[in-house]
This record gives sequence, C-alpha cells and structure tokens, in this order.
Amino acid sequence: MPKSWGEFDYVIVGAGSAGCVIANRLSSNPSVSVAILEAGGRDWNPWIHVPVGYFKTMHNPSVDWCYQTEPDKGLNGRRLEWPRGKVLGGSSSLNGLLYVRGQKEDYDGWRQMGNVGWGWDDVLPYFKRAEDQERGEDDFHGVGGPLAVSNMRLSRPICDAWVAAAQNAGYPFNPDYNGASQEGVGYFQLTARKGRRCSTAVGYLHPIKHRKNLQIFTHAQTKRLLIEEGRAAGVVLSHHGSECLVRAKREVILSAGAIGSPQILMYSGIGPGKELAEHGISPVVDQPEVGKNLQDHLQARLVYKCNEPTLNDEVRSLFNQARIGLKYIMFRAGPMTMAASLATGFMRTNDAVATPDIQFHIQPWSADSPGEGVHPFSAFTASVCQLRPESKGEIRIGGPDPLQYPKIYPNYLATGTDQRTIVDGIRIAMRIAEEQPLAGKIASRFRPGPDVASDEDILEWARNTATTIYHPTGTCRMGPDDRAVVDPRLRVRGVRGLRIADCSIMPRIVSGNTNAPAIMIGEKASDMIAEDAAA
Repeated sequence: MPKSWGEFDYVIVGAGSAGCVIANRLSSNPSVSVAILEAGGRDWNPWIHVPVGYFKTMHNPSVDWCYQTEPDKGLNGRRLEWPRGKVLGGSSSLNGLLYVRGQKEDYDGWRQMGNVGWGWDDVLPYFKRAEDQERGEDDFHGVGGPLAVSNMRLSRPICDAWVAAAQNAGYPFNPDYNGASQEGVGYFQLTARKGRRCSTAVGYLHPIKHRKNLQIFTHAQTKRLLIEEGRAAGVVLSHHGSECLVRAKREVILSAGAIGSPQILMYSGIGPGKELAEHGISPVVDQPEVGKNLQDHLQARLVYKCNEPTLNDEVRSLFNQARIGLKYIMFRAGPMTMAASLATGFMRTNDAVATPDIQFHIQPWSADSPGEGVHPFSAFTASVCQLRPESKGEIRIGGPDPLQYPKIYPNYLATGTDQRTIVDGIRIAMRIAEEQPLAGKIASRFRPGPDVASDEDILEWARNTATTIYHPTGTCRMGPDDRAVVDPRLRVRGVRGLRIADCSIMPRIVSGNTNAPAIMIGEKASDMIAEDAAA
C-alpha cells in the first residue's frame, strides 16, 4: 500500500504557471486545505532568478524535463528537444520571460466554439487581476497583482534598427501589443521586477508558503489518479522511489501542462481505450481525445552577420563576462536582465488575413540553441513563427510504466497553409533586412545562405532547421461537446471531482507566447472551483 501523505480539500498536481496561481487563490480561504505536488525541486538554482539564466537552466535535467519529440515527417525526420520546467514555477522558471496575451479574437473564437465564459471580455479581468504592470493601470492592464510585468531594462542598436526598418517596410509601431491591438512592431514586455525573474513561484507561491492550510510537496511525481466510484479521490505519486498517496476530499486539479496532464489521465485509465489496453491499462473512461489536438508554434531562426558589434562580442571574453556580471550584481542592469528577445512584431502575411498570423522575436545575439553559447562572430537573430498553425499532433504514453516519458508527435508543417505561412514569414524577414537603417548594419545573411532563394528552397530550409518556440497546448481540449476532454468549467468528463487547468485545455492555440494565458487560466480556474464549491 502507498504511504499516506494525508488528506486535503484540494490537491493540485503541478506547481507551474497555473498551479501556483490556483494554490495561492484557493488557500486564501482559511477554511479549506490545499496540497500542491511538484515533480521537481525547489527553485533554489540562482540562475532561475536571473532573467538571462535560461541559457543555464534549459536542457539542465535538474530543472528541465528534457523531453524530446519523435522523428517528425514535416521536419524531414528530425527530433526536437522540448524543454519543460521541472521545478517550482514550472516553465515560468525557465522561459524567456516574454509577456504576451494573444489576440482578443483568440478568446472570442473559443467562445464561438461553445466555451461559455471564455470570450475576451470574460478573460481580460483575469489578466488584469494577475498583473502588476510597471506602466500603470488602464483599460487593459492592472496593478497590484502577484505577477510583475515590466519594460525592457536593456536596449541594443541592432534591435532598434530592426524596429525602424520594419516601420520603413510598412509595419506600424505599436507601443503595447497587449493593449487595444496586437498588430505592429515594438518591444517586449517581460515578467520581471527590478532585474529579477517573476515566475509564478516567486509571484504567487513564495509569499504565501507559510499559510497553515497550504502544503507544498516537492520531488513528488504523480503516477496516476486514485479513482473511487467514478470520483477522483486522490493522487498516487513517487517520492524518491517510494509510492505515496495524497487524498482529496473535494477536487484534484491537474496543472501538469500539455504533456504531463494527458499523460497522467492516460495512466489513470482516462484516454483512448484501445491505446491504453495495448499497454495493459484498464480503461476507466474511454476518452479518445486525451493527448490529441496537440498544437505548438514552430520558429524559423534567420541569422544575419553584422558589420558592427552585437551581444555575441560582448559575452565572448572572460573579462567582458565579469564586467557584465558585476553590473548586474551592483545595479540589476545590463545584458543579464535580458529576456529571450528584445524586439517583436505581429504581422499579417497578406491582406486576406484579418489579424496577425506571424510573430517575430528579435535577438541581439545568435546561437545554435540556448545553452550552447553564442556564435564566434557579430550577428543577430530574426526568429519568425506562425501564430495559428493548422497542423495538430498528439501525445501518447510510452509504455506501461507511468514514470516513463511519453511519445510526442508534433506533426509540424502538415498543411498547405502552415507551409505557405512559414515561407511568407521568412520572406518578410528577408524584406525587412533590406530596409534601412538595418541593411547598413548587415554584412551578410548567414542562415539561410544566399543559395536559398525559391519558395521550395525556403520551405526545405525550414524543414531542416526550424524548431519549437516552446508552446505546446491543446492536448486536453475544452469544449461543449461530449468528445472534449473538459467542459467550459474545466471539469473532466466522466470523472467527478477532477479538473484540468493549464495550456492543455486550449481548444486552439493562442496567437502568441503561452505563459500569460496559462496564468490567466489558473486565475479563472480558481474562481470556478470556489464558485462551484459554494453552489
């Protein structure tokens, strides 16, 4: 028998971007008890709290799940690394700190699909409630919330030149892509305060960790749910090799992300019955869409060599690294305050598209991947991704062992629209690079090389080089229909006392980075749980 870790009103699986939010909000009621289970450890690694620290934490197995996809046909059989946070704060402790909500049309689209309560006017108050916006309060932004949102503390001439060149190419300047309209070019907002990362662990969990009605368990990897008479009665977990049980009197909330949440459901017998039976798992609820509807943003990273220094030059020598470190320690300023990108653009590839369908991430450095070090020459990166891919993949369990990694099939570039959009986005990047003042700073195009010219060449280059921008979503789809995994109140169909609150519930991926929407989902879910308990 598993060792008992006690019984709580609510058990939250995953102390990540949504889970920490829910733990904070539910435990604000002293009459309820809350447990939150995190498979990783405490967020003690100092690089977690330094904005540029994602160079040190991504692909680091002490804080990253280090997932890898199966060979993908759309990428010519390549496998991609998929980092996901395995630490308090989840991926909000590892990500590039970029605060992007998406378009109001995304959420209105969810509502039009039958998800009552998820339109833009419904979710905006939750974005605002979460936020402590450095720019102040207005119709679109809030102050005083747990999540610090600030402007960049760093600028670089090459990024300023890109923004100016994009405007000369006909794209308007937008000072706030999280405001009235997303479209245009400008600079990222980031989840940081005074040069320090604000993960959900920092913003939501640490300030309330001493509440007597809250218990935080780390190194507690969920294996499966305990289901008794059709109800989620608890969670069976592994803790340093021992099997333990945490019971839930009211609800279990899965916030394990687009990979973890469907995996836990399937090992609990909730999923495609035939697939589960193949691994010796007895189906409890035959739910064919668990793990399906996987969507992600694919990025093509163009690199241009420059005829003037970029951040590549600043960080190559040990002396410069020491100087940068000292500046950060003394003033919380300089390159160590940098998010994953400085400048951005949300654009339409053609006039037939109603809202932006591509996004740029502009970085004053270049590298083969985070964690591998910068290139040995002056360069910058213009990354472009398709915001609303049509291609859908799936998550499958990898075998009978619940601690075994799942199989990830992204299915990138599987449709003509996705192929055309990535090619058009790359061509827009090339066109902006020909505009002044950026053109005068470019020595040559490094990736793709000058021999990549036709649409066929560009698509083939994308298949050979494009990579994830770390936004898996959709694998526990929300919807009003019986085939949807959760209903619009995030209750799992077929099992009482069980909800899911993370990016897996998205019926369609949002048009932008997914961390801010994950936090919003946590905020909204916490209200739903409290409302239903009071009903």
